[in-house]
This record gives sequence, structure tokens and C-alpha cells, in this order.
Amino acid sequence: MSLDIDAVRKEYAILGTMSYGKPLIYLDNAATTQVPQRVLDSILQYYRTSCANVHRGAHRLSEDATAQLEAVREKTAIFIGAEDARNVVFTSGATASVNMAAQMLAEQHVFEGCNVVVSQLEHHSNFVPWQQVCKKIGAQLRIAPITEDGQIDMTALCRLIDRDTAVVAVTAVSNVLGTVAPVKEIVDLAHNEGAVVLVDAAQAMRCNMIDVNKLGCDLLCFSGHKMMAPTGTGVLYIRDGLIDELQPAVFGGGMIDSVSAEETVFAQAPARYEAGTPNTAGIIGLGAAIDYLESIGIDKISEYEDRLLMHAEEGLRSIEEVKVFGSPGNRHGCLSFEIRGLHSYDTAALLDRLGICVRAGHHCAQPLIDTLGVSGTVRVSPAFYNTEAEIDRFCEAIKKIISINVLQ
Repeated sequence: MSLDIDAVRKEYAILGTMSYGKPLIYLDNAATTQVPQRVLDSILQYYRTSCANVHRGAHRLSEDATAQLEAVREKTAIFIGAEDARNVVFTSGATASVNMAAQMLAEQHVFEGCNVVVSQLEHHSNFVPWQQVCKKIGAQLRIAPITEDGQIDMTALCRLIDRDTAVVAVTAVSNVLGTVAPVKEIVDLAHNEGAVVLVDAAQAMRCNMIDVNKLGCDLLCFSGHKMMAPTGTGVLYIRDGLIDELQPAVFGGGMIDSVSAEETVFAQAPARYEAGTPNTAGIIGLGAAIDYLESIGIDKISEYEDRLLMHAEEGLRSIEEVKVFGSPGNRHGCLSFEIRGLHSYDTAALLDRLGICVRAGHHCAQPLIDTLGVSGTVRVSPAFYNTEAEIDRFCEAIKKIISINVLQ
């Protein structure tokens, strides 16, 4: 059964608006997705009926809010294939999750003389934290290169991972090229050498391409705002064993068992990793977003989005003046391109005037952009509320921009 695109689009009032007198076409979903009405309603309902600080409250509102938050933890665990909800730690996003993981692993797993392996595909959020940890500790940062078609060079990666490798941190899907990494293979390679593996799944979660139990990864992170949930929401999954071994990196209320002048005893996981008041409304919105995605059908969403992306790639490759970067065998979520002779920001600005939202620049992935040999790219990233007609309009807009540029 196919996706009912008309029913889907009714959930998003913003998709029916105008931008510079043109019907809005939003193709920047790799950065942030729009939020459906039912997710907005869940947040409003929380504020209307059960707004209170969670945990330890002795009144009904606090108990209601706590129950809703913990229900989302259970739901999230099921969504990612975790065996227990205690393995799910709520954060403010994938960036916070990776930074937390890097700080905690630096205390107990990364030592002077060892190495941390990342790939050239990484977003800064899964590159800079490890770079800084290595600088601070005296470890070596090793970067797995990519092949000409934009995939991780697995032969090179195998050489980089050895008995001195403490951590392998890799993206599941590139936020620039859309390359789908062979995560399971990488996890197995790393574990064979005794390394801990963190997977950045920020670009993969809308289509739920991740099952942590099947992957066997040690840690996994993602953001809610790339899967129809509010901004300021994220998850750090930590596997059994490791979750009780690591020491917290952030301290404050809610994560302690007892405090004295001499000693602090931390609470059991996951509370020990969630200092301070959580973004309860946002987390409830995350739970509503998971329900929403599953109600439509994850397989339907994935198939439809891949079809849109393929349609966009075919359209762009048919234009002589356009260069599409990379040609991975498995591309998902986004692709990057340039109009030859035109700066990426100029292309994006002209598209904006035609009512089309895309992303331009280095996409917080400068090592990758440097490898591509450009200052920046234009990125197009459709979601399941987009249509083939919008992709066609986008491609026609590219042709119009080229014709204007040629005339000038």
C-alpha cells in the first residue's frame, strides 16, 4: 500500500504557505524536519494538563509528567531495538550525546598512546569531540578516507583499526553525500580489536535504519529534530555493561543518590546521566513523533523518500552545468551538488527567492568538503511530505538559475 501524500501534508500547515510569493518547497530536512500537528498537540497537551518537574515529585502533576517521560523512554528503546529502557539516556541532541560519550570514554577508555578512529564522512559533532579528546590525552586521531564514489574506504579502515584503537566513531548516513555506511561490518571490525563503537545515527532515524541489538554497537546517538520531533531533544543509547561502568560527565540535580561534603554517590542508570531538569515537553513530543512515524509506516517512508532522492539525482545529473558529488551504491536522505561557476550560497539564495529551501556551505563537515575540493556544496534533502512535483520544480529552478547566470 502506497503512502497517502495528501493526508500526510495536511499535518503540516507550513507546507501550504508562500515564500516570496511562491509556494513553499522545503527541501532542508537533513538539517531539521517540520513538525506535524499531532506532535505539536502532544506538547500543548502536556503544558495544559501536566506541566511539572519530573521525578521525586510528591504531587499528581509531577507523577503524571514523570509517567509520560518514562513511557517515551520505553517507546524509544523499542524503536531502536534496545533490550531495556534503562539503556536510553535523554539529551538535547546528537551533538550533546557525542560530547557526553566522548567525555565519559576519555576518563576510562582513551589513554595516551592509543588511537581513536573516525571517518572522513563525519559531521563536526562526531569529529571535533574526538579530536579534542585525543589532543588532551595524547592519543592519535585516525581518519578513514573515502573512495572516489564517496564511500568509506574499508580497506584503509581495516588498516587503521588495531589493538591500540580505543574508540571507533562512525556515522550511519553522511549528512553531505547521503552515503549509507556498512555499520555492522565496522562494528564487527572494531570489536575484533577490542574497540568501543559509537554510531552517529542522526541522519538514519527518520526511516529507523538502526537496530542496536542487531548492530551490536556500544553507543548510539540521534536527534529528535531530524525525525519530526521538537528541537532540543536527543538520545544517547549505551549498551548493558558499559552503562554501569561509565562515570557521568555532567553533574547536578536528579542524577545523585546521596551527597555529603566528602562524597557523592550517583544514581543508577539512566538517571546518573541526566543531570538537571529535562526537556520534558520536547521528550513527550519525541514520543509522539515516533508514534506518528510508525502510524504511517517506516517502510513506506523509507521507500518513498529514496524514490524522491533518486528522482532528484536523476534530474540534477541530466543538467550539464550541474555536478553531483559522490555516487555511493547506497544513498539515503540527501545529496550534494554544485552549479559549475556559481557559489553554493548564491545558488541557495536564488532558490530561496523561488520559494525553495535547501542548505549551502560545508554542512559542518569541513574535512569531507576539503576532500571534495570545493568551498561548499548545495544540499537537497527531501522528506516523505515532499512530492515528485516539488522535485521537478526544484530541478526547473536550477535550470532557470543557470540560464540567468549565463545571460549575466
